[in-house]
Amino acid sequence: MQPNAWIMKTQAHRALINSKRQRPSGGLHTTSHSELSSQHFAFTVYNPTLPLTDTSLTCHVRSRPQPPPVELAERESENQERKAREDAEQAQLPYKWTQTIRDVDVTAPIPANLKGRDMDVVLTKNKIRVAIKGQEPLIEGDFPHAILVDESSWTLETTPTPPGKEINVHLDKVNKVEWWPHVVTTAPKIDVTKITPENSSLSDLDGETRAMVEKMMYDQRQKEMGGPSSDEQKKMELLKKFQAEHPEMDFSNAKMG
Repeated sequence: MQPNAWIMKTQAHRALINSKRQRPSGGLHTTSHSELSSQHFAFTVYNPTLPLTDTSLTCHVRSRPQPPPVELAERESENQERKAREDAEQAQLPYKWTQTIRDVDVTAPIPANLKGRDMDVVLTKNKIRVAIKGQEPLIEGDFPHAILVDESSWTLETTPTPPGKEINVHLDKVNKVEWWPHVVTTAPKIDVTKITPENSSLSDLDGETRAMVEKMMYDQRQKEMGGPSSDEQKKMELLKKFQAEHPEMDFSNAKMG
């Protein structure tokens, strides 16, 4: 048995329920199991909407200790090294790209004398090809996630710096709550857990999408600091509520996991 995981105990409680022939009300119910370590507290959450044979979920809770300063410093150093490697890999690509939670933009320099008819550009739901006709592609491959083809486009623009023009490709994401690690699956990845969108970008999102993105950002920050995720905090709140309702029980060794 894994002491830090949610564990289904349908068989353990089936006999209990069948013997009493009545279902407990929804909520928390304490239970004890001889195989559990005394350092872990087990409680059972009953769901009265489930069949009798699948009415409960037993969990162990284990808290996550705050990492010491030395470990936090090591993590920061590792993050800086990772970012340097990532920047070096991205700099080797023949194009540059940026993204918001909704879309991706790719730019690549081309000679100033070229026109649209000189370009070979193909955009499908799952693939991209951008090339000067008769030359090797600037970018070609599969997207990591699907795009909306009708909402995507490409243009040529004059630039003040050599070689004088660039091709801009705009890709509209199908899934607008997902970061892309790269434009094509053969390219080096970036660490999407480190992306922090600007507040101005978040304000453009609808309420539900913004809530999902903010939750994702919060969980990423908590992970970096060694703190609990939003889901883990909900479990802790559930345990605290149970503690308040049962002051006679000893929770000194209870751990959240």
